[in-house]
Amino acid sequence: MKLRIKYLLFVIILHLVTLVLSFFIFRNDKLIFIASEVLILISALISWQLYYELIQPLKMLMNGADAIEDKDFNVKFVSTGRYEMDKLISVYNRMIDELRTERTKQEQQHFFLEKLIYTSPIGILILDYEENIQQVNPRALDLLNMEGHLIIRKSIYEIAHPVMEQIQQLRTGEAKTIIYNGVATYKLQKSHFIDRGFSRQFIMIEELTAEILAAEKKAYGKVIRMMAHEVNNTIGAVNSILQSTQAAGGFLEEQKNALLHNALKVAIDRNQNLNIFMRNFADLVRLPEPNKKNIDLHKIIHAVAHLMEMRAGNKGIQFEFYLADGSFNITADEQQMEQVLINIVKNGMEAIEDSGTVSFATNLYTRQLTITDTGKGISASFAEQLFSPFFSTKKDGQGIGLTLVKEVLINHGFEFSLKTISAGRTEFIIQF
Repeated sequence: MKLRIKYLLFVIILHLVTLVLSFFIFRNDKLIFIASEVLILISALISWQLYYELIQPLKMLMNGADAIEDKDFNVKFVSTGRYEMDKLISVYNRMIDELRTERTKQEQQHFFLEKLIYTSPIGILILDYEENIQQVNPRALDLLNMEGHLIIRKSIYEIAHPVMEQIQQLRTGEAKTIIYNGVATYKLQKSHFIDRGFSRQFIMIEELTAEILAAEKKAYGKVIRMMAHEVNNTIGAVNSILQSTQAAGGFLEEQKNALLHNALKVAIDRNQNLNIFMRNFADLVRLPEPNKKNIDLHKIIHAVAHLMEMRAGNKGIQFEFYLADGSFNITADEQQMEQVLINIVKNGMEAIEDSGTVSFATNLYTRQLTITDTGKGISASFAEQLFSPFFSTKKDGQGIGLTLVKEVLINHGFEFSLKTISAGRTEFIIQF
């Protein structure tokens, strides 16, 4: 029962009882009875006036509570001229002003935070209380190469993705660095924040590829320049001495000195090979800026296949073409792109032990080139090191082929990946 109903019932019952008692007590004296009835009537009027004055603040409080419950902070009350009522109205209006100001401030902060997350160069995944992905920014989708509807409202443990598999192993407060697709370097960090008194988690994915590559190139560039300088200086002097000895004349013409003559020739040839070997490394450091022009990728593919055709035939390897109709125009340095394709095809052919195939497929819609070989594939232990300088799975490999490919493609701004899809199927994908 509401308070006002209780008050009215109390007043009505009290005055009825008083009226009945006055009738039995003063019924013999009419003047006193009439006077008592007038007093009871005056008391009832005063009670009603008090009820009105008391119930009005309650109604006002109820209206204010309803407005606060509806989050309507624009409802304010005007002064009535009564001290108690005006004091209550003043407190309420001041509270509403502060709530409205605080709500505006919260909305501005929330809008700023949403904008910051949306435009952040770091990928951000925000989880709900059950570790389902509640929000994801565009950068995270770009780094994961996934559509938003495929991961929103899904648990991080349900999403099949190499990066997500690494995230699943992270505990709150931990961070780790991973290499994705043998090229991209990501820093993963898992942290938490408090939302309405409960802890929620979020994950940051930061791409370190550019920084790592710059530091890496600076380090191996310095080493190569130092090595090339020392080797060239040494080879130049040694070859000069050897060639002078060869040209010295008479004693080399004697039969007994033929062995020495051959030895000098072998030494000079080996020095020349060493010089070429070092020049290959130096070319990696001195790679020029790409001279970009509009070129037809299909023509380059056919040119490379024709160039490698004889070597492929010797190993029983066939080239297969699944090229889109017409031209596939890209903006790139023709010579550098040709060298990239030569290195990719050469690696694919070397991975094939006996006979097999190397196929070329293009897709105009996705702007993608896929080169597939049927070789032995890439083991998991080597996958993350494929594009590292000087790393090679071949016994006599120099480890600069894929490094050169990486440098050229990054300088062009083309995305790429190299991975074994299944047994006997390894794909090198370039996204133009």
